[in-house]
Amino acid sequence: MTIVIAGGSGFLGQKLVQALTRGGHHARILTRKPAQTPTEITWQPDGTAGSLAPHLNAIDAVVNLAGENIAGGRWSAARKERLRRSRILATRTLTSAIAQCETPPKTFVSASGVGYYGPHGDEPVTEATPPGSDFFGRLCVDWEQEARAVTPATRLLIVRSGLALAGDGGALKKMLLPFKLGLGATLGSGRQFFPWIHADDWTAMVMWMIENNGVSGVFNATSPNPVTNRTFTRTLGRVLNRPAVFYAPAFVLRAALGELSEALLTGQRAVPARAGQLGFRFTHPELEPALRSLNL
Repeated sequence: MTIVIAGGSGFLGQKLVQALTRGGHHARILTRKPAQTPTEITWQPDGTAGSLAPHLNAIDAVVNLAGENIAGGRWSAARKERLRRSRILATRTLTSAIAQCETPPKTFVSASGVGYYGPHGDEPVTEATPPGSDFFGRLCVDWEQEARAVTPATRLLIVRSGLALAGDGGALKKMLLPFKLGLGATLGSGRQFFPWIHADDWTAMVMWMIENNGVSGVFNATSPNPVTNRTFTRTLGRVLNRPAVFYAPAFVLRAALGELSEALLTGQRAVPARAGQLGFRFTHPELEPALRSLNL
């Protein structure tokens, strides 16, 4: 298969490219810089199709992972607008280009997040749960709506991801130094759920979606066994053989991070109901063995 990936140079994008290549597929990456290799395609994610359509015509799949890092800084009004535009316009560019294809791609996989659901305490959250009304929930609703504009000839899959765990990137890599120094801390009460997934399971799920024509719609890309923040903190400390006894009070996080802190202090007990029902099998369903497999 030939798969074009927007966001292919990011943390999960790179892992997906590697997995697709190992699986015998041809992965091409969209880049805003002048293309340096035959596997790169120059694009401008500005909401218009531009000259992208010929590159998408008659290919097997497009994977949309484009968007600024949601946890890259305080959610000022300007940053929230950048987060929205980076997702909405990139998705609009892709669906517009697909609409111009004489033979549209067979499959369109578009990213979203379990933040779609908003805070839910310890209530289990499935793909059928309604969206939240907070900033990230509304952003995910609008982001997914852009993806739904894809041509009816193209199979649509929306991936609501939890926090993907890998030792060489993403949020876990940023956590490792303080934890290794014995400064790992539970956030707030620690009772909020932490929807996680091993990065290898995330890439396997996306590949499973692409390769199985019988699946479509929305999928939670999360472990079937979400844990609370307190459990995650203690488990990571145990895997690293370091104490993790500190607490970061909610008021401190709110003062330091503003509105972004609510994403850390609330959470979703999100479970991959549809993937389980349709036969996907996780290699790393439990947190401690998953963390140990990363050789941290």
